[in-house]
Amino acid sequence: MPLPRNQPIVRTLLSERAYVVLRSAIIDATLAPGERLRDPELVTRLGLSRTPIREALARLEEDGLVESAPNRYTRVAPLDRRDARDAYPIVAALHALAAELGVPRLSSEDIRAMRSQNDRFARAIAAVDVDEAIAADDAFHVVLINASGNPAIASVLERLMPRLHRLERAQFGSLLGRRSVSQHEAVIAASKRRDAQATAAAVRDNWLSLGALIEQTFRNEES
Repeated sequence: MPLPRNQPIVRTLLSERAYVVLRSAIIDATLAPGERLRDPELVTRLGLSRTPIREALARLEEDGLVESAPNRYTRVAPLDRRDARDAYPIVAALHALAAELGVPRLSSEDIRAMRSQNDRFARAIAAVDVDEAIAADDAFHVVLINASGNPAIASVLERLMPRLHRLERAQFGSLLGRRSVSQHEAVIAASKRRDAQATAAAVRDNWLSLGALIEQTFRNEES
């Protein structure tokens, strides 16, 4: 049987490239909240045709990073504290599930990796390095996600986390005093004991407290 023509594959790859580039630019605020996204400008900036760019924008809209009104605008979605209220509980539940599944599978090397990433996270917080702090935090939690052996958890989180990373970046100055370093230590301690339930509870508390803090920061700015 002849293989299908490769044009759809090429277009998919270009669309994925546009998606990744635009998502990163939105997360780090290179593309600011509310900024209009015009096809001719994006074609020039990305060096891609309109079709993969429009496909990427459609995916970003599904992710909550872009919003549009027919025949009016396509723009970067504004920062919304409802993401903290609505998305963080879902993220907390998924990470807790990863912990429940992953703790029995953890190796000594995994525990050392969690310790190393929390040390890295603490240094980044002290240096007020937002990029490094977010990267270290992600690397800390991905140990349990990988150990869970459930790719569906990672897939759903990949769609949700960019919205939360935007909030963390925007409110980073208000998050410097948060208890995540010590909360990570509680996760590590429970993991070393191979106590899956306690680890899940510690992970859930870590994410829920962050969401509550970000939501409160937005409320303070609005008052």
